[in-house]
Amino acid sequence: MFTGLIEEVGTVARLEGSARGARLTVRCSAVLDGTAIGDSIATNGVCLTVTGRTADTFSADIMAESLRRSGLGALKPGSPVNLERAMAAGGRFGGHIVSGHIDGTGIVHSLQPEGDAAVWVTVDAPPEILRYVVEKGSIAIDGISLTVAAVGDACFQVSIIPHTGAETTLLRRKPGDTVNLECDIIAKYVEKLMQPAETPKRSGITLDFLAANGF
Repeated sequence: MFTGLIEEVGTVARLEGSARGARLTVRCSAVLDGTAIGDSIATNGVCLTVTGRTADTFSADIMAESLRRSGLGALKPGSPVNLERAMAAGGRFGGHIVSGHIDGTGIVHSLQPEGDAAVWVTVDAPPEILRYVVEKGSIAIDGISLTVAAVGDACFQVSIIPHTGAETTLLRRKPGDTVNLECDIIAKYVEKLMQPAETPKRSGITLDFLAANGF
């Protein structure tokens, strides 16, 4: 589990493979502290298992489903990526529950500065994402835990403070760029639990059936 508080912006060193699977190598430093093979690092919001590491890189295998659901396949050598290690059991929970399992992608529509204090970022998203997005709720964009400021019929907005802009990749994005989106998992569980329970199917075995078959 992650919190959406980015620890470091790393740089893609290599991305090798195809749509059926790929291997990503990221150059970084802070998130390597204490990291061992088998640990998890969220990379632009996607939970990846460390399968190799050096003094200044880690490598991870990306399965086809992750490539389909996210924008990781579009990364190139030199691309900046948001990085966060899995939350430690005794760590502070400063963001929101982020699983690292991307729901889908959105498209950056615009970035509009508001004075010197913030930048409004508008993201176009499909209906299957927007159904879980509520004003003042939480969403992870490229792994960044953010508060939803407004929701429209085809988009939502977040307001980025200078610290978040400086410590993540979001304000380096341009209109038309693809971003990874993960909705608040609590909303999905609530929706599931509110659905009527399925009626158990009857087996069709009755006393008459048993008698007719010699039982």
